[in-house]
Amino acid sequence: MSIWHTPPQIEQLNAHRQNTILELLDIRFEAVGDDSLTASMVVDSRTHQPYGLLHGGASVVLAETVGSTASYQCIDPSRFYCVGLEVNANHIRALRDGRVTATCRPVHLGRSSHVWDIRLSGEDGKLGCISRLTVAVMPVGENSPRRKEAP
Repeated sequence: MSIWHTPPQIEQLNAHRQNTILELLDIRFEAVGDDSLTASMVVDSRTHQPYGLLHGGASVVLAETVGSTASYQCIDPSRFYCVGLEVNANHIRALRDGRVTATCRPVHLGRSSHVWDIRLSGEDGKLGCISRLTVAVMPVGENSPRRKEAP
């Protein structure tokens, strides 16, 4: 059974990259499953820390991107919006180059919060980072933020 209120369309998700951190870090949505969303990010000078390794903060950007996007696809955007509440990351293994891939799956999809388990792996498929993202699901109101329209 699918978790999606609005089944994610990869082309549409990637159309929202322009003029955002996703474009800057070359984050791309790549796959959708019944209960998962996958995106990848470049590992190069844009995402390295000074010792030539993938920066932990860049890993968190990727994790929060894929998890918050997944949450948005699970809600009715005419009635709700999502905001990140908490994100953490355990860095398991260093990555130096290539692309890192993040796959998120829900731990909890409630009425007012979502919790996502996000696994980041290198091109060799070995686990590099485990992240957990908690998202608040808020009712739409007069001052609610709105997702920008794709170009």
